Amino acid sequence: RPIFTADREHIHHKLLQHGMTHRQVVILLYGVSAVFAMLSLFLLWPTGSSLGLVLAVLGIGIWIGVQHLGYLEFGELARVAHRTLDQPQIFVNNMAIRRAIEELKVARDYEQVRRILTAAFDSNDFDSFELRHDGPTLELVPSDTSVSRRAHAFRWSKAGVPKALDASAVWTLALNLLSSSNHRCGILTVYRLYSSRDLQLDINLLTSSFPTALADALDRTLAHQLQVIPLPDSDTSLVAAQAG
Repeated sequence: RPIFTADREHIHHKLLQHGMTHRQVVILLYGVSAVFAMLSLFLLWPTGSSLGLVLAVLGIGIWIGVQHLGYLEFGELARVAHRTLDQPQIFVNNMAIRRAIEELKVARDYEQVRRILTAAFDSNDFDSFELRHDGPTLELVPSDTSVSRRAHAFRWSKAGVPKALDASAVWTLALNLLSSSNHRCGILTVYRLYSSRDLQLDINLLTSSFPTALADALDRTLAHQLQVIPLPDSDTSLVAAQAG
């Protein structure tokens, strides 16, 4: 917004929004100005102790004032500063996703695709994922019958995270898997438990090239592959893995 454009972000507007009257705002601003004027007198003959005292009082006063006024810009600056401190871990997690993208491009079979996904998400901030895909994948043959079923899902969770997550305790990100040949072959849903800790990952990596690389890998590895796995339960339609 241009600096000469009128708005309601001035200090007196903020104080009025906090329930103060115009008279109270004027008295408060005059009082703050008087305090700053008195502090400036110490700087006429500065010494080490007086200079430190003035700077400390100014710093504390400005910090308290900014917190109470609620300027959004300062909140965003604090978030950026905190994000900068987390950058080393973000770099590690981003590299895990980039490495997975490159490995998916040369994956030879479906089992390798699953291992790549597990390794990528085991090192980042997501707690679980579910891969649902179309076409022939795994043929599940119950041990007590000759009837076969096809599973179209693979789910993984970190150690200590329950396989059945409470929907109210997690947020999800669903990625449509569209291959480079414009073939929709499934969906990857990632889950993260609600936390006050910021996500240590560049989400753009998951929403741009990663879904395409995964879709291409599924198209390539499932085209001529059908794996048979004996299962004791004939009603099973989901292959699940739990990290150890």
